[in-house]
Amino acid sequence: MKLYYENDADLSLFNNKTVAILGYGSQGHAHARNLHESGVPVIVGLRKGSKSWTKAESDGLTVHETAEAAKIADVVVVLLPDEKQKEVYESEIAPNLKPGNALVFAHGFNVHFNQIVPPENIGVFMVAPKGPGHLVRRVYAEGAGVPCLFAIYQDPDGSMQDLALAYAKGIGGTRAGVIETTFEEETETDLFGEQAVLCGGVTELINTGFDVLVKAGYKPEIAYFECLHEMKLIVDLMYEGGIAGMYYSVSDTAEYGGMTAGPKVIDAGTRQRMEQLLANIQSGRFARDWILENKAGRPSLEALRRKHDRLPIEKIGGELRGMMSWIKKD
Repeated sequence: MKLYYENDADLSLFNNKTVAILGYGSQGHAHARNLHESGVPVIVGLRKGSKSWTKAESDGLTVHETAEAAKIADVVVVLLPDEKQKEVYESEIAPNLKPGNALVFAHGFNVHFNQIVPPENIGVFMVAPKGPGHLVRRVYAEGAGVPCLFAIYQDPDGSMQDLALAYAKGIGGTRAGVIETTFEEETETDLFGEQAVLCGGVTELINTGFDVLVKAGYKPEIAYFECLHEMKLIVDLMYEGGIAGMYYSVSDTAEYGGMTAGPKVIDAGTRQRMEQLLANIQSGRFARDWILENKAGRPSLEALRRKHDRLPIEKIGGELRGMMSWIKKD
């Protein structure tokens, strides 16, 4: 596996190009500001009346309506929410693409699942920072960077890899290292990680542990600290030194207990269900369900949000975090 760094990328490739960042949310604001400060000619594309318009202008960026930004740009970067990209692409972006343009994504969902089918005379690549946009921005401003993945989907003139690496450099990715992947690999592993581990698996594990302790008669405050609050401490240790580094740092009692009990909680049945989740992602079943959910007005998502808002761990957690002055309130 090759890692690409600063010397592998050339920002001068953007000297005669205009980059349009469509969207100014978490990733959009980070990409636009980082590129701007790297000397890349950047404009921002937003819908008329967007609340982000004034914010982008106050950050020193030129803002146009989405269609106009796509028309002006040589490199069009789609950083809108996944569920909005298809509609905006068809109505605002596609009519304004020109032969030789590059179309850029930070996640492969819509291209991989054929919601967006770019014309063959358009270069298409992805640069996906492995971190949320606010971290991409903060780390860049501190002089460092967040690792990125890049992938080439269409390359009519053979220039897309160099342009992708230059883009990664512009947002700070080559400071940390950039790895090549494919749209398929990035999309499917990203969805699996979110569902099975990062957003789905971990939250259910925490909430179930909390419920088991409270049902057994322990104070919810104590259960919260043991099952949720201390999770950050453990994850920080793994982030810094891997699983082995975490086990080295905790007590021998915790190490023995974790190694013997973990496989009893996450057993062969869990593995089989994870494999089924992955199969649903690979087959397109999850993509189909998510697309239909949005077309129906998100009834299932809104019901799930209401259910989660009522969880006991959320009530006690809100009260306890309100007492923690060191936690940012925004």
